[in-house]
Order: sequence, then structure tokens, then C-alpha cells
Amino acid sequence: MNIRSLNHFLALAEHLHFGQASVASNISISALSRTIRQLEQETGVLLFNRDNRTVRLTAKGRMFHRYAKDATRQWREICSELTDSGDELRGELSLYCSVTASHSLLFDLLNRFRPDYPGVEIKLHTGDPEHAISRVVAGEEEIAVAAQPRSVPRGVEFKTLIVSPLLFIVPVESGELDLPLPGGNGRIRWAQVPMILSEGGIARARVNEWFRHLGVTPRIYAQVAGNEAIVSMVSLGLGVGVVPEIVLDNSPLAGSVRILDVKPGLAPYNVGLCTLKRNQVNPIVSAFWNLV
Repeated sequence: MNIRSLNHFLALAEHLHFGQASVASNISISALSRTIRQLEQETGVLLFNRDNRTVRLTAKGRMFHRYAKDATRQWREICSELTDSGDELRGELSLYCSVTASHSLLFDLLNRFRPDYPGVEIKLHTGDPEHAISRVVAGEEEIAVAAQPRSVPRGVEFKTLIVSPLLFIVPVESGELDLPLPGGNGRIRWAQVPMILSEGGIARARVNEWFRHLGVTPRIYAQVAGNEAIVSMVSLGLGVGVVPEIVLDNSPLAGSVRILDVKPGLAPYNVGLCTLKRNQVNPIVSAFWNLV
């Protein structure tokens, strides 16, 4: 077993596709397959379940994934220390955030970080913000941009960047959406309103709580992963959506929707950086963390 084999394993664990992982690793698919088989022989367990169409980590594979992440990180750190001829930080920093956060919040942070630490390579992964904290806890990322939950997991530190309200949005042209707005008493008949909501996360939890407080079972038209898709679907006239203000402010479709004045409103939430407290002994993580 060597660092190169671990990196090939990590590539397959990230892409869950031999073709994509082989391209990322700059090796052939057959060479990647041999490496994975050799790792499984050396560990004595099956690391991936694979068939003609899918590749998935096994339970043992997820355990090995944590080891591989730690081992390759420690290898990079010791190589950096051994070759360090001065005070300049060198190494990698893994970050995770939504697409919106990558070109809004993270854009400013990286603009400030890069001039001072040019020797640090940034590895940025984007995806559903619902998974941000869990990826940090699992050791898949060192820092993530996330919404602050009511209870931060043990061992995780959170630092607020902004406070973002949650907004109800509808199409600009009311004719695009046949909404029962308002009812005969001047109130929105929410039980009849088609809703487009995120599949999970803090925003969804607060919407669910808001409807329970009203005593209404929402009519769910669509559930989507990621807030950007909610703006798109609302702009097409498919329903009423709920998104953080930061998403709407950075959406190219912001001009196609309008904010619905709803009382009572939804509570805003904090958006910020999160990392494991033990990660802050890493000088690269500490340097980025102290930007805020």
C-alpha cells in the first residue's frame, strides 16, 4: 500500500465511476481496477460494491475512506514540513460549499487568502448545502460553508459570515401561476398553494415548522436538491418557493421572480464556516479560518 494507491482509492470514492476516477487520476481504467483489487487483497475486505452500472462504498470501505483521507493529509503535511525552506505555507486545503456560496461568500475569502498563501492548493467541491456539515464531520472536507443548525455537532466549530433571511418567492407575472391568492378573507389559502421546497436541510425544517404552526398540510409540487433549482422552477410558474436571500441575490433568474410578503415570516439563519476543532492545529486551516 502506498500514497498513490490511496489517492486512486479516494478518486474512485469521490466519483463512484471508474471512467471519471481514471481520468482524474491520469491512469487507465484497468490500472485503477488493479489498484482497487490490490487494496482489497491487502485489507482483506471488499471496499466497493460494483456492478455494470453502479459503484458504491461498502461499510468497510467508508471506514477505510476515513483512514485514507487522514493518511494522505498527514503525508502532504510532513512533505510540506520537510521541504519547507521558509515561513510560506504549502499544502492543500479542501473546501465544500454550494454553487451560490462559491461565487459570493467564498469568492471574497479566496481573493484575500490567495495573495498571502500562494503555496496552498485549494480543492473546492460544490454541492447541496444540506451535506456541508456532515462532510466535515466525516473528514471528507476540512472547511465547509454551511447554514448553522440549532445544535452544532460535538467537535465542530462554527463561525458566522452573514445572516440570510428566508424568502417566499413567486413568478413576476402573477398570470404565470394560478394561485389562490388571496382568499376571500384576504389571506393566502396555503393548503391550495403548490410549493417547491428543498428536500431537506435547515430551510426545509423551518418551512415545515411554519406550516405546522399554521395548522396546514402543504401541497408539495416538487422537492429539489439545492436552492438554485427552486428559483428556476418558480420562474417557470410551477409554484411558490422558499429560498435564502443570498441565493436570490446571486441568481441570474432573480428578475423573473418576486418576493411574496408573508406574515408571519420565516426566521433567518446564519451562514458561515464550519470545521472540526481538531483541524485548527493544521496551520493552513487556521490561516483560512482566521480570515473571518
